[in-house]
Amino acid sequence: MILEKIDIRNADSESYAQAVFYGQEDREGLPIGKRPVLIVVPGGGYDHTSVREGEIVAMQFLSFGYHAAVLNYSCAPARYPTALLELAALMKTLRERAEEWHIDPDQLIPVGFSAGGHLVGCLSAFWWEPWLPNACDCPKEQLRPNAQILCYPVITSGEYAHAGSFENLLGDRCESAKDTLSLEKRMNPWVPRSFVWHTFADRSVPVQNSLLYVEALAKQGISAEYHLFEDGVHGSALGSKLSAKEEKHIEPSVTPWIHLAHTWIERGLV
Repeated sequence: MILEKIDIRNADSESYAQAVFYGQEDREGLPIGKRPVLIVVPGGGYDHTSVREGEIVAMQFLSFGYHAAVLNYSCAPARYPTALLELAALMKTLRERAEEWHIDPDQLIPVGFSAGGHLVGCLSAFWWEPWLPNACDCPKEQLRPNAQILCYPVITSGEYAHAGSFENLLGDRCESAKDTLSLEKRMNPWVPRSFVWHTFADRSVPVQNSLLYVEALAKQGISAEYHLFEDGVHGSALGSKLSAKEEKHIEPSVTPWIHLAHTWIERGLV
């Protein structure tokens, strides 16, 4: 296995900010070729990054034959756009080192959970805007996600908002700036094909977040697959004991999501 720590920090980053790349290694008898990278972006309300939504998820994608990366991004007191710049820096690095690490540069797929889903959605919405590639000193194409997977994502700053995420992300600017980061309002034709899932029972980030986003995707004609599971608390992650801190995080009915996502990814590779 190729195991690399990647410094993705910028001037406003917290000292702990870092990404880790887990790569399938090319060996005699098993030529790897170029493979997609699933970039796992944990949730945590922009207050912390959840370990239950990080490496253990990356290991599942590795088992499917993909490369994987985990982004441990800066949270409060760091403010927007610090974490977005860190995710963009990771995208840039993965494409710059694609040949060395056997990466298909046309198959970089971020996977965001909760507030991490909001961060992934921000990249999908803003990668083409000049300010972001200018800040990363690279062409905009180096930052482009080829697809995205959003797991019970924070989306809206409106009626169904997870208020804490926006407060942690924006601090004193929350009231004046939160509407600009309400992602159902920032949908545009450059957002990639999307896989979204949520649970009806989520009492932390209401299911309306995903519903608003999927509706916005549909209005733009952007291809999407959406799964709504009846049961499962917020933060279910894999839905199994592998990613559970408490019994409530084990919900067998949501465990198919990662296999459904695998099938969806493979369809996009054809």
